Amino acid sequence: MILKLSKMVTCGYSTALERSSLRYYSMRNVRVRFAPSPTGFMHLGGLRTALYNFLFAKKHNGIFILRIEDTDQSRKVEGATRALQEDLLWSGIEINEGPEQGGSFGPYFQSQRLSVYKDYINILLKNGSAYPCFCTDRRIQLIKREAIRAQEIPKYDNRCRHLSAKEVEERMRTGTPYCVRFKISDKEESFHDLIYGPISYNVSLNEGDPVILKSDGYPTYHFANVVDDHLMEISHVLRGVEWQISTTKHLFLYRAFGWDPPLYGHLPLLMNADGTKLSKRQNDIRISSYRNNHIFPLTLLNFIVNSGGGFGKDQERHLKPQCYTIDELCEQFDLSKINSHSGKLMADRLLEFNRLEIKRRLKNDDQRQKLIESTRVLAKKHFEERNLGNSVQLSDEFIGKVLDWSQNRIEKLPDLFSPNLVFIWTLPTSYNVDDNIFIVIPALKEGLSKMEVINKDELNALLRRISNECDLKYGLFMKTLRAILSGLKEGPSVAEMIEILGKEDTIRRLDLCLNKTIFVK
Repeated sequence: MILKLSKMVTCGYSTALERSSLRYYSMRNVRVRFAPSPTGFMHLGGLRTALYNFLFAKKHNGIFILRIEDTDQSRKVEGATRALQEDLLWSGIEINEGPEQGGSFGPYFQSQRLSVYKDYINILLKNGSAYPCFCTDRRIQLIKREAIRAQEIPKYDNRCRHLSAKEVEERMRTGTPYCVRFKISDKEESFHDLIYGPISYNVSLNEGDPVILKSDGYPTYHFANVVDDHLMEISHVLRGVEWQISTTKHLFLYRAFGWDPPLYGHLPLLMNADGTKLSKRQNDIRISSYRNNHIFPLTLLNFIVNSGGGFGKDQERHLKPQCYTIDELCEQFDLSKINSHSGKLMADRLLEFNRLEIKRRLKNDDQRQKLIESTRVLAKKHFEERNLGNSVQLSDEFIGKVLDWSQNRIEKLPDLFSPNLVFIWTLPTSYNVDDNIFIVIPALKEGLSKMEVINKDELNALLRRISNECDLKYGLFMKTLRAILSGLKEGPSVAEMIEILGKEDTIRRLDLCLNKTIFVK
């Protein structure tokens, strides 16, 4: 494989390309597309590609298109297309044109565009840019095996390119199966990558003439991709860097049709923190796994953009992270700031962003209410499974107070139902209290009643004073109070428990203890 950054700056080629790119950029309406294949479920790399296209379109008042590239029917996964669209909508990415949204450039499933592709195949056959190939699969495999044995690059030898018109006609007449191949040039092709700069590559060094129409009548990815991008008037193609090597091949196709190509920008790889490549086999990078694990959409978007550049300085990983809204990300987005080197996903940042998103939502009235509703649903499910539904407090006021108290203590909403926080929601069912401590409960109730504002410092002072006045060991006093208020042996400090429960609920729990206590002599 020979793919290199062009070094032609000295002759002015690169500068001319850049000027041309800027001129083209300013004159065309921005239309971008996200074009996944339904061969699996969307993962972080796919979401990053969709997000950057969406932000680019949104920033320039353009159109974001979803196109499903399903020409490889053998690899199609049932339900993948529906899941892809649900993941995009969940993440906040708005589709302007697509399979469900419609539009003037449909259909948006490639499998529904076969007649279109055949028309354009015929154009290339007529102008001599393509030809029918009658080579069998067995012959192709023999060529590959022989090349490998000779330590050469395995590629098609272009044999059928040289068949005479008479030979082609005879094989067609006898019904010999065939595919259609595109004639590629043996010259090096260059283009300006919006992210990587000047790129040069000679396709013919590594492959023979590529198939553009398979024998089953379905086009290959490269052909359908070019035809659809042209017909859908795509102005900019932003896709993963793994497709960079195919771009010169696509440019040959554009030239064969006499079309102007879009501008290309290739996004660098996303890597694991240890530098290994993300894999679709990692189930934890599926978007659905984040959804099921109670990660917020904005959390995931900020996690992604924090790892690949393209935004303002606030997104640089050495600065304190902030969870930005889509509008704020759009305002910051700058194609020229995307790093050309691979970005590493820092796993520890994910939950940090999720905590920041909880705090952000609590400041917005509408989103605060949605957060309260989500917490209520989780609470009902959690406690009904444990037959504790009737004893759980689930008023808006109480849940809101719990969220305010916990926003710096939790990373996900389910953390509110961890064993050491269960006391927030339920009442102890039995008590075993030393009678010496039982005697001071009325004094504690009185002290709490006189407090206008409940805060941890004043509570600690009150608890210390009662302990000293009643000649109780402070540690034993706290241990017993924790059991009275929560039924727990360990957990947050007693002052924190009282702070989150509030004055009224704390006194109510003390009263329940007075009524139900089993004395320990």
